[in-house]
Amino acid sequence: MEAEIKAQIPGLDQVISDYAIGYLDHASRQYTPDSDAPGQSPLGEAAECITALLVSASGDLSDQNSLAIRNLVDKFISKLSAADGVDGERRQMAATARKLDHAIQVGSQRNMSSTLGLAGATVDLESANTRKVESRVDRKKLEKAERKIQAKQDRKVMKSVAYEASRLLDQPDDAQSYEDFYMQVNPLQLGADQVSKSKDIKVDGVDVSISGKRILTDTTLTMAFGRRYGLVGQNGIGKSTLLRALSRRELAIPTHISILHVEQEITGDDTPALQAVLDADVWRKHLLAEQEKISKELSALEAERVSLADTSTDAERLDKHREGLDTTLSDIHAKLSEMESDKAESRAASILAGLGFSEERQHYATKTFSGGWRMRLALARALFCEPDLLLLDEPSNMLDVPSITFLSTYLQSYPSTLLVVSHDRAFLNEVATDIIHQHSERLDYYKGADFDSFYSTKEERRKTAKREYDNQMVQRAHLQAFIDKFRYNAAKSSEAQSRIKKLEKMPVLEAPESEYSVHFRFPDVEKLSPPIIQMSDVSFGYSPERPLLRHVDLDVQLDSRIGIVGPNGAGKTTVLKLLIGQLQPTSGLISQNPRLRIGFFAQHHVDALDMNASAVGFMAKNYPGKQDEEYRRHLGAFGITGTTSLQRLSLLSGGQKSRVAFACLSLTNPHILVLDEPSNHLDIEAMDALSLALRNFQGGVLMVSHDVTMLQTVCTSLWVCEGGSVEKFDGDVKAYKKRILGQAGQGGVVERQD
Repeated sequence: MEAEIKAQIPGLDQVISDYAIGYLDHASRQYTPDSDAPGQSPLGEAAECITALLVSASGDLSDQNSLAIRNLVDKFISKLSAADGVDGERRQMAATARKLDHAIQVGSQRNMSSTLGLAGATVDLESANTRKVESRVDRKKLEKAERKIQAKQDRKVMKSVAYEASRLLDQPDDAQSYEDFYMQVNPLQLGADQVSKSKDIKVDGVDVSISGKRILTDTTLTMAFGRRYGLVGQNGIGKSTLLRALSRRELAIPTHISILHVEQEITGDDTPALQAVLDADVWRKHLLAEQEKISKELSALEAERVSLADTSTDAERLDKHREGLDTTLSDIHAKLSEMESDKAESRAASILAGLGFSEERQHYATKTFSGGWRMRLALARALFCEPDLLLLDEPSNMLDVPSITFLSTYLQSYPSTLLVVSHDRAFLNEVATDIIHQHSERLDYYKGADFDSFYSTKEERRKTAKREYDNQMVQRAHLQAFIDKFRYNAAKSSEAQSRIKKLEKMPVLEAPESEYSVHFRFPDVEKLSPPIIQMSDVSFGYSPERPLLRHVDLDVQLDSRIGIVGPNGAGKTTVLKLLIGQLQPTSGLISQNPRLRIGFFAQHHVDALDMNASAVGFMAKNYPGKQDEEYRRHLGAFGITGTTSLQRLSLLSGGQKSRVAFACLSLTNPHILVLDEPSNHLDIEAMDALSLALRNFQGGVLMVSHDVTMLQTVCTSLWVCEGGSVEKFDGDVKAYKKRILGQAGQGGVVERQD
């Protein structure tokens, strides 16, 4: 069996092979399969579990591979289930079966591994990583594991909502509608007792893995109802993975707590945008339909009851049925009242307006909107549903400054629990009441902290821990030196023993994390005589009858630090493309110094990268003339260090790809940097490094950005693009946001409708 497994799955870890053989061998000796279908017997359940384990461990989830492994398991079981109960091969397997040095907890609720993504029986092999010796499988521990499997299966009420962290789906299941998934994750529960249940969340012993990489280990997730949590951490640390695990109830969140996760755009169809938002509240839609159905049924019963005598059996039956329907209808009315169903349409329109949808566009079909606007629709649907736990993953990436301003204002009075992943300092400062720092496979909590206070507290904690650790290392070294010198000295032996005891009693401190830092550096710029680049009375339109920009005058010099803001669709990116020559004006003049080199960072920079090449290989192909070591040093200046520069670009995170794009941009030695949303995908440390590099850059900077912190840090002048014009704003970003809030308040779109 072992040889056949290794032949089918080359490179399989020995511990998995041993466990599979020992588990099946034990099940065959402990139980006798009955005459029913094999899948219904205990041995059949063991076969299902081991098949799923081996398929997951192989890394090949195709149907062909799954069938081959299942046939291999069935072949082994047929030998184990022979008439005499134990044949020669089975005795040999039992003799060679070996035990892990840590017990494998099968289906343990507390230490459940999300790595394997098995349906039904899930097996945790992460605890086996530290094994040093191998021995025979322990029967008692296997029996205990089997009892845990059965207990877990008995408790499981939502088998179809299994979350597979090893195969995170970028797209929803085409066979399952939004309504079906929503009702599975959030089963509708009526009755007065539901209102009194606590909606605080506390889950102990959280373990989450993805693709064999441990994200969280034996940590605790705690969120108090009504608090707004900002989840922060480095790129690639697993923040989005945690949100997805929560959204699919992979973690033990009580079912009376409703959850909604905004991570992908909605599918476009003929449904108007406003109706799409209303339909997002599946509970409301379902309750309204049930209310109408029960009302009609009650009317029919009433009509039938009139013709019957009060003492008849049929009358009593109808009265009981009507009483039950009245109770259900009363619960539905109470739930709809709690949800403020009568205010739904006005609230949905208010949210859409705040996110940039005009009254006219609210009635457009969803299929007419671009991806960015569909993401806004998805966000509007989530805000409208108002779940008990709202999960947002980088909500500001697709929003402009006016929409971010609306969103932050709206969330400040969000009545339920919010968990948001964001790298926007200003947004977190305005929204978060608490910060959760994800690092080192654990979660650290900073209660009552916005991002700035969290950052200063975190640094103080790190410095204190490092100081304590360094002091203890000095003490340990001093004690150990004395012990080594005088341990065998008769005159000093008692003192040496005293120091040995003191050393043993000292608490073991873990080495503090090394400080995470990123550095960006752009090359020096040779001087050019002005004018550098100018737009004079420029107008532009993608069609003659609908001009987008009119009479734009803009001057960029080597010392310029210009930020362009405004609503999406107003023409900000178009201004940048006109400046770099990608578009030609319909009228007006754009002039530039003939020696000028412009570096353009596009909003969708990843499209220009070859995902099959490494960062060094991509640079060597597109910017030839240097040695590989030179490219690696250059990438190191943008935080791409070590072997990362030699990995395929498809394996890098979004933030790392952004850094590669910036490194390529700097190879052109630009005089002017033209940047379209440069902060997207960067973590906070990388954004700080980029802001510092742009401030120190000797050339000019012109950027379109929604990140308030970056605009405040880098830009010395602000230009507003709206209504077909681009005009200089007399004030900073904070003043611009106040103007937006003033306009929105007059329009009545920012305030919540309670």
